[in-house]
Formats: sequence, structure tokens, C-alpha cells
Amino acid sequence: MQPGFIRSIVLCIFCTPFFCGLALPAFAADPPVHGLWVWKSPTILEASRAAEALRDFCQSEGINEVYVSVSARTEAAEESHLVQLIALLHRSNIRVEALLSSADADEPGKHREKLLDHVREILQFNRQHSGDRFDGIHLDIEPQQRPENKGPGNLRFLPGLIDAFGEVRALTDRNRLTVNADIQNKLLKGDLNERKMLLSAVPRLTLMLYELSSSADGENFEKQADKLRNSAQKFLDMAYDGLEGQDLAKMSIALRTPDYADRLPAMLKTLDASFQQNPHYLGWARHSYNDYLKPSRDAAR
Repeated sequence: MQPGFIRSIVLCIFCTPFFCGLALPAFAADPPVHGLWVWKSPTILEASRAAEALRDFCQSEGINEVYVSVSARTEAAEESHLVQLIALLHRSNIRVEALLSSADADEPGKHREKLLDHVREILQFNRQHSGDRFDGIHLDIEPQQRPENKGPGNLRFLPGLIDAFGEVRALTDRNRLTVNADIQNKLLKGDLNERKMLLSAVPRLTLMLYELSSSADGENFEKQADKLRNSAQKFLDMAYDGLEGQDLAKMSIALRTPDYADRLPAMLKTLDASFQQNPHYLGWARHSYNDYLKPSRDAAR
């Protein structure tokens, strides 16, 4: 074999990684979260082929995670439906989070313990169904709905809410579950220390960005889209202003059907197009599957 030929082979071996690095695209980041709430799941899932219908809806709308409401005491029939649904959605690469709600879990004592017991039931469910387990806990805790917590600037409940988030996270972190919490924009109007505590409490937050528009206000799509972009940018900036670090929550932005009606899917795409490069943006969430089902149920009556 000629020496020149050997040198050519060696040169190719050492140069190939360099040229491959130029030719191959960089690894893509994780795709944005596209979430969907499913309330009253025991009623919805008892219908014939309900799990398949939900799976088909998710696939058609680009949804990759679902928040399924779970009752505090899961009946055998409900448990069977949940196992079937989780298995079906997992086969389509759709995550499933157990949706737990409370208006009082910010308060220590019986209200907090009720929520934590509910979380423990989800952990027990996962131990019994390790092949078809929930991927996370989705918290819908709404102390702002109580009369004493209403009013602009009234964040007296925030320390207790953050404590509740932390106690749930202590359980989920030990059991390989994510935790996501719904919040209203009021919580982002706190001072630097309040926002730091909130954004450090859980790895994911979902901002309920409701009532920016109405499906009956007569505005065209462009005006509604501009309003959405401007408001979402304002609250993302407000949330992270003055904060740095790798332990801050990423944020999804939630929209609801009554605000946009048939324009809702396009508005959700607007969020991705506008904020996908923002390092704090997690994705969007759609409220809710129940609203999608409502017209067909009304027509069937």
C-alpha cells in the first residue's frame, strides 16, 4: 500500500468529525408543551370509546400532555378507565398529569393534608400500575377565589400557597413525577422576593391568561393576536424581571375557548411563533376538552 494512500485515509478519519459537525444539524431542543385540561374525567371516560376520542383529539390538535381530573377516592371503574387512558395516550407519546384542585390548600392543617393525601393516592396508583403511571401532578389551587383574598395587590395567601407547592414537590421529586401549578397573573405582580419564591417553588407554572378578548367583541384576528402577544410578553417580562438562575420555573400560557371560540387553535400557534425562542417559555395549554365536547352534547339533547 502506498504511503500517500495511507496519509489520505488518516486525514479522512481525523477530518470526518469536523465535516460531519458542519453537515449535521444541531440537536433540537425539547418541543413546546401543548397541554389540555380534562375536567369531570370519570363522567367523560365512561362513554364508549371515550379514551380513543380524547387521543384522536390530542393528535389532531397537536397536544402532547393532558391534565386529567382525579377524584379524591378513586373508584374501581374510574381506576380502570384511567389505566386504559394513560396506556393509550402513552402509546401516542402524550404525557398524562393528575389534575388536583383545591380552594383552601394554601392553609396549613386539614385543607393542606387533604391535598397531600390526594397526592399520596396518585403515588399509590403509580405503584400499582407502574407500566401505565401518571407522569406528573397538575395543581389547580385557587385561594384567590376566597373573599378575603380578592382585590388587586392582595397576596396575603402567597406564602401559604408556596408552602403547599413545596410540600407537594417534596413528594413528587422522590417519586419521579413532575409538578405543574396553575397561577393567575395577579401572582406575578408581587415584589422581587415574592416572585423568586413562587418561581422557585415548582419547575413548571401555567399562567391563566384569560379574558383578554371575547369571541363576541367583534375584533378581527390580527387585533386579538396583537393583544395576546403584547400581554403574554408583558407577563413573561414581569415574572422574571430581576431574577436569574437555573432553578426558576418555566411557564406555559393558557388560553380558554370562550375568549376565542374557533380562533383558539390559531391563537395557540401564535404563542409558539412569538415565544418559542424565549428561554422561560414552556409552551401553551388549552382550557378545555370539556368546552370542545359541550356543543356536541348540547346538540344530542
